[in-house]
Formats: sequence, structure tokens, C-alpha cells
Amino acid sequence: MKAMRPLLIALALASTGASAATYTVRSGDTLSKIAAANRMEPAALMRLNRLSSTTIAVGQKLNLGGAATAQPPTSRLNTAAPVSRGGAFVRTAATRFLGIRYAMGGVGGGGIDCSGFTMQVFAQMGVRLPHSAIGQWNMGRAVSSRNLQPGDLVFFNTMGRGVSHVGVYVGDGMMANANSYHGRTIIEPMLGNPYWASRFMGARRVMG
Repeated sequence: MKAMRPLLIALALASTGASAATYTVRSGDTLSKIAAANRMEPAALMRLNRLSSTTIAVGQKLNLGGAATAQPPTSRLNTAAPVSRGGAFVRTAATRFLGIRYAMGGVGGGGIDCSGFTMQVFAQMGVRLPHSAIGQWNMGRAVSSRNLQPGDLVFFNTMGRGVSHVGVYVGDGMMANANSYHGRTIIEPMLGNPYWASRFMGARRVMG
């Protein structure tokens, strides 16, 4: 029995270490980067840590749910995320910036424009976008309006001279965008709205 005790203690310690994997948030981290580095879906990481939003703070410890190792997320300098995002996660990222007043050229809480809004939403998902609708139009790959997925960028001609407005599709025929007419960032019907349907130019997929 005494001979077995060291083995039992070793097994107990190994089991405890495997079930207590955590990661300490560093500067520049996003929830999606940490999830991808540990082979998890962002939504699963949110549930595991009982997070109601994607906001995380430097120094915060996140439970990784028994992951074998807690690897630091790699820097994401490219423009396409390697894993797909679920509709709920895209909505969560977009919701964080809803209700901000519309301001041409704005990118922050004091005021934001259409491409500034999508830029900030995608930053929450570890994707870097340029701050212009036409620049975002040149990202990723084209997708048909019949095959839209949450997280696709959707583009419109609102000024009669090509791409001038961008939003992000969040599923169920809805898009999130910084709407100058309403004066704030909102979620609204996309192709079900005659105004947007008549001005739709296409969609681009930069994730997945």
C-alpha cells in the first residue's frame, strides 16, 4: 500500500493540473485570439467563463476548461481569421458598439461611421480591416446574397458612384451598421428593406 501512495499522489496532481488550465490576458489579446490559440470556439470560452460580452481585461484569468496547454495567442496580422464565427458571437461583437451616434470619420464611442463600425466589430474577432468602405470591399472573397453567413461584410451604393456604405450581416436577414439616417449604429433588416435592397452591391467574406 505504501508503495502505491506516490503513484496515487502523482496521478491526482496530474489530474488537477489538467482540469485547471487557465490563461492570463495580455495586452493586445482579444477573446477570439485566445479561443483560436486554444482550439476553442469564442462562444464556448464565453460560456465557460460566464462572460456576457467579449470584453476582457489585461491580467484577467480565463478558464480554458481543461485544455492540455494554455498557449498564448499568435499575432494576427493577416486579414482573415482561420476559424469560422457563429452567429451568436458575431451579434455579441456587433452589439458592443450599438447605439453610438453616427459621425463621419469616427471610430470610437464618441462617434462612428459605417466603416469605423465594421472595423471595430471585426477587431473584436481578431480581424484587422481598413477604415474605408471601398478598402473593405477589396478584402476577402465575394459571396452571393443567397449564401450569406453571419460575419459577412455587406456593401451598398448610397451615393450613386459605387461602394459608399458597409455593414455586417448578423443572420436572419439582418445587418448591423452605422446608419447616418437614424444617426446611430443599429441592427435592421437588410434585403427586406427596399432602400437597402435597391442599393445592394455585394458581400465579402473575410472570416472562415
